[in-house]
Amino acid sequence: MEKPWFKHVPEGNPTTIDIPEIALQDLFYQSVKTYPDHVAVTFYDKTMTYQGLHQLIQNAAAALHHLGVGKGDRVGLMLPNSPQYPISYYATLVCGAIVVQINPMYKAEELLHVLNDSEAETLIVLEPLLPLVTAIKDKTSLTNIIPVSFEKETKFNEMLKSRGYPVPKVEIDAKNDVAVLQYTGGTTGRSKGAMLTHYNLVANTLQSYSTSEASTELGKERFLTISPLFHVYGMTSCMNLTFYIGGNMILLPKFDVEETVSIIEKTKPTVFPAVPTMYIALLNYYQVKKFDLSFLKTCTSGSAPLPVKVIETFNELSGTSVAEGYGLSEASPVTHRNPVSGLQKHGSIGIPIPNTDSKIVDIATGKEELPIGEVGELIVKGPQVMKGYWKMPMETDETIRDGWLYTGDLAKMDEDGFFYIVGRKKELIIASGYNVYPIEIEDVLYKHPKVMEAAVVGIPDEYRGETIKAFIVLKEGEQATEEEIIAYCREKLAAYKCPRFVEFMAEFPKTAVGKILKRTLKEQLKA
Repeated sequence: MEKPWFKHVPEGNPTTIDIPEIALQDLFYQSVKTYPDHVAVTFYDKTMTYQGLHQLIQNAAAALHHLGVGKGDRVGLMLPNSPQYPISYYATLVCGAIVVQINPMYKAEELLHVLNDSEAETLIVLEPLLPLVTAIKDKTSLTNIIPVSFEKETKFNEMLKSRGYPVPKVEIDAKNDVAVLQYTGGTTGRSKGAMLTHYNLVANTLQSYSTSEASTELGKERFLTISPLFHVYGMTSCMNLTFYIGGNMILLPKFDVEETVSIIEKTKPTVFPAVPTMYIALLNYYQVKKFDLSFLKTCTSGSAPLPVKVIETFNELSGTSVAEGYGLSEASPVTHRNPVSGLQKHGSIGIPIPNTDSKIVDIATGKEELPIGEVGELIVKGPQVMKGYWKMPMETDETIRDGWLYTGDLAKMDEDGFFYIVGRKKELIIASGYNVYPIEIEDVLYKHPKVMEAAVVGIPDEYRGETIKAFIVLKEGEQATEEEIIAYCREKLAAYKCPRFVEFMAEFPKTAVGKILKRTLKEQLKA
């Protein structure tokens, strides 16, 4: 039976694609052959061609191999966006080893969990973070610690020099060999290592390309890469995709709105895979200082829901259209995306990407497919779905059933096959017996002229079971009262959906990619 979303795939883009069973680095090698002299990486005033980058990756792989890194070993990368990231990442894969993605903002306990869970023996780490690593080293399996510095010579720089060590030749079984351990965000508890195989990552790179194939110029696109590469969205939608199409990855280590605008004006990127907080900050900055975005061809948003008001305003400003998508660590990550041309539905995550099936099932059993428009759990199936969780067979069996990945997200599908996320299963608020989805209230709050960011949670209530609390960050220079916000919501929402409490904050606790940590907000409430 033809899927309802097939009729909305843009002309020139496929509904299914062939996925080769090859190692992820083979995609990079293809571009080295095709575009040897094209710029692969731009980092401030430095650039690196495909041929140059390839040589450094080979040297680093030979040095890692000399240190004893072999097939199946785990190599932790604890780095911000910089040329050292793709060099370390691909060098690890050339050794047949597994990249362990580590957030450089981790504190000791979080770092210890990932290092011990993955049993990593090698860590490539930004030099200022060495004291943190040294303090916990004795509690880990680490034998090789390789510091990276942007200012001075380190062990890493030595690795990049050709010393005549042989580059390892490793057989890769693409469908079974794990390329990356991607630890889940931990927004709802202890993070788990999603085992992403070479095949998973090759599939998702090709799937991502196919959603904008008709508008992509091979060898010519410039990707503004601020989304962290240690996060699954940046890894696939920025690094792996850029290298596959012979593009230029413009790297920034962190998001600073003034610096970002300066880099945009200087490098004129054509593709911007961003997260909601970046779009919000750019729009606020534009009120202070006008800047040009007309060279952007493709803007995507992932990792958290993008308020409709933000999409509409950014589209007006840039003359492009932000295509919101959806993904998760367990799916390498992309599963859905709004078409980059043709029908887009603001507020939706779009349609399943090629080779991906998706449906909505009942929350209680997860077995009954629900009719159009009904809210249930979103489940997906495709070649990008992980092998399983590292050393967690029970959790794997709970999450992947009959080949379907149970996302834990509540969603609905419309008659055109467009999907809409309404919240996390764990974030559903049940107030006086009614199901309340925080995203619906948040969308209303984002339309308030004084509100910059909003988050809604359920808090215990003896009478209603749960009641609704809104947390708000106001735009600079604005003032508002709890009563004013509640009155605004009452004009636009049914009474049972309106917040009973409002708390104003200077800023929100967030993950590395700007996702608001509602779990932390709830913990602060308990405290």
